[in-house]
Amino acid sequence: MTDQHGELDAALERVIDAARAHLAAVRAAQGRIDDDAVWQAYVNLNNASFAYDEQLLDAFGEVTPWDVESIDPDEADERFGGAEGVEATDPHPRVISVRQRRDYRVPSVSALIRAAEAARREGTPEEDEPAPVEGVGEAVLELLQAGDGSLSALDVPELEPLDGVVMVSEVGTPVDLESFDDDDPVGPFQPAADDRLVGRLDEHPFLELDEEHDHAH
Repeated sequence: MTDQHGELDAALERVIDAARAHLAAVRAAQGRIDDDAVWQAYVNLNNASFAYDEQLLDAFGEVTPWDVESIDPDEADERFGGAEGVEATDPHPRVISVRQRRDYRVPSVSALIRAAEAARREGTPEEDEPAPVEGVGEAVLELLQAGDGSLSALDVPELEPLDGVVMVSEVGTPVDLESFDDDDPVGPFQPAADDRLVGRLDEHPFLELDEEHDHAH
């Protein structure tokens, strides 16, 4: 029994050492995602905890609150992204295509153009005179370019959002923008024959929900 106690003490010390090493690796990574040192320390802590739990069960029929399974270190390297110097391969590569459409009503063309001209003026050097914004299409494009390029840049009072849709598909190959003309409105969004639609998310403006709520009262 004495040797068994000694083995348990040693197993517990390995857990403590592994926990300290894991904490040190986490601190050194400073929030980096998929840090190799953190992953290796995690595997060591997991396996030390598993070994201690098994020895405690064999010796006294007791268990720890750690619900862990042993991790093969070699498999862990492959799962993380490959051992150092070995290029990882994925036998099942995937390309995901996200297509989004949102429509807007323009309550006031002049107000929209003024907003776009103000955005253009902010992005133009003081010594230069910005060109006038001509038409609602150019105004919307200017707001997108002046913002972050996403549809959130169009969340402005001068545009009233209507319904929209987001479609997620698994595709065979990523889009090749060079193969489409700049004025092609269909090509980049046209699904290929082997694309598989995963799902569709319908978007409805919050304005309609607010109006329905008001009518209910």
